[in-house]
Amino acid sequence: MMTDSLHDQGPVATAGRPLAEARAALILLHGRGATAESILSLADYLPHADMAYLAPQAANYTWYPYSFLAPMEQNEPWLSSALRRVGALVAEVTAAGIPIERIMLAGFSQGACLASEYVARQAQRYGGLLAFSGGLIGPPGTPRDYQGTLEGTPVFIGCSDVDPHIPLGRVEETAEVLARLGATVDKRIYPRLGHTINDDEIAAAAALVRKVGA
Repeated sequence: MMTDSLHDQGPVATAGRPLAEARAALILLHGRGATAESILSLADYLPHADMAYLAPQAANYTWYPYSFLAPMEQNEPWLSSALRRVGALVAEVTAAGIPIERIMLAGFSQGACLASEYVARQAQRYGGLLAFSGGLIGPPGTPRDYQGTLEGTPVFIGCSDVDPHIPLGRVEETAEVLARLGATVDKRIYPRLGHTINDDEIAAAAALVRKVGA
């Protein structure tokens, strides 16, 4: 039976510096049907000598069962459990002595949606948000009455204009909402790219990783 704690005990794949020795951290969230190890491979492309990389594994390889555009209640209790899992990791990192402004969150596809929604709901000054092919969660017309401020948090959002899973309008809305919350948003739309991560996105993300650990 599914409960609201289904993601709580999932393993966390790690790379880079141990938390106790790191100056910054990057939490990586995988997409639907993928693994923590697969998204952790991004650490090779986003290197920093003082960074701890953490990638939690979703139960049954998915953070929530339906489209991120479905009514919120259809994705419960999975969505709330996923958001709480991200929050627990953020708390673990801060407990290790790494301040919130040196914590970055990143994700691809479903993981990018989860990372974006978490940052919007828990608005404060993060080290950064990297959203590869994703956007805020909820059906069209979802109220975006998030509280707090992102205080200049750097945000990178990259997506194709014809992504089969992520409507361009949702990418635009996500960029606008995060900017309204006080983020510094770098939004890049790639013509006819498909559902993937390209070299330009990696270069932009790597630049933000270098800055957060400086």
